[in-house]
Amino acid sequence: MTQNTKNEQARPSDEARQGLRSRPVAIIGYGSQGHAHAQNLKDSGIDVVVGLREGSARRPAAEAAGLRVATAEEAAERAGLIALLIPDTAQKAVYEADIAPHLDGTKTLLFAHGFNVHFGQIQPRSDVDVIMVAPKGPGRLVRREYKLGQGVPCLLAVHQGASGQAWDMAMAYAEGIGGTRAGVLRTSFEEETETDLFGEQAVLCGGVSELMKAGFETLVAAGYQPELAYFECVHEMKLIVDLIYEGGLNGMRRGVSDTAEFGDYGAGKRVIGEASRTAMRELLAEIRSGSFARRWIGEAGSGFEQFENTRRDQREHPAEEVGARLRAQMAWMGGET
Repeated sequence: MTQNTKNEQARPSDEARQGLRSRPVAIIGYGSQGHAHAQNLKDSGIDVVVGLREGSARRPAAEAAGLRVATAEEAAERAGLIALLIPDTAQKAVYEADIAPHLDGTKTLLFAHGFNVHFGQIQPRSDVDVIMVAPKGPGRLVRREYKLGQGVPCLLAVHQGASGQAWDMAMAYAEGIGGTRAGVLRTSFEEETETDLFGEQAVLCGGVSELMKAGFETLVAAGYQPELAYFECVHEMKLIVDLIYEGGLNGMRRGVSDTAEFGDYGAGKRVIGEASRTAMRELLAEIRSGSFARRWIGEAGSGFEQFENTRRDQREHPAEEVGARLRAQMAWMGGET
């Protein structure tokens, strides 16, 4: 685990900026992160080519944004920096078929998440710079903040620095997508991957969704209206998270009533007690050992059958039905469902 993590407000050297502009940058994929990276880099004056499979449904959107589109292989062949921004489970096959044959010591390979490198699914040749620039936000936010003249903080890491210029090139790329406007943090592929997976599972996605569903189910089972249960345990989560986002936990507590704050201190540790912390430690151990990665890679190899079944079941949870109905009545939300 890295011990030299530090916040960076520095800027790349002119040499790194020129290097990024001297040859095309290949953005492989045009999904959540890919579309934002490609458009931001283009608007920063960098020559971008988007690599997509033949017949990709994303091609019209990329071309409508004024971007050149080629196959992943064609994009990798002509680029000086190749950013692999497709889903984790698809990266190995695309890398081996379309990217690896066109790598040499003059090129840089970039990731926005360390999963495949850290868990050994992708092992680039030793003379290639392998870097990571991971914005701490979804692609739509990366794009929106850039257009506003702002940015989303980025994590920077170097897995291989064969040229001696890898950190500087990572900084130049982060500048191109707007990350240096908000600041960057040095880390490692290991640290970024393990903390990212843990945060998603224990808190941000798994933990929060189960907490909200449990609250909803508890109130409904006790006879309260499902609509009130949804408002209290799901809808208002955004209001609380916004307060935390803007001012931390103390800022949230300043923004709620004294009654809510008093209840917070007494009830929080009863809900998230030692059993929850034990489960968190177990999750982290599974992530660090590679157990979770092996399960996920195995699920992909079997065609995602269990994953799709679980996804369907979760979409049918009563809170989703109630929420869709309530959101449809909120004109100010655009009727989102």
